[in-house]
Amino acid sequence: MRLTVKVKPSAKKEGISVSTNEMLEVAVSAPPEKGKANERLIELLAEHFRVAKSRIKIVSGHTSRSKVVEVDL
Repeated sequence: MRLTVKVKPSAKKEGISVSTNEMLEVAVSAPPEKGKANERLIELLAEHFRVAKSRIKIVSGHTSRSKVVEVDL
């Protein structure tokens, strides 16, 4: 399953919500440095979908706030 995700790095409160245009908005506490926010994004999505972190991969947007993420359910 492919999802469009908008990441909000350095957030005070972490969480996942659905925006009006059916895009997931994920707030992560990690800063956008050296891939830390991407790592935390994968951890949060793995918890949310109850799958292993290895089953989630960022397809595009590694350095952007808008990403395409693939989840292997």
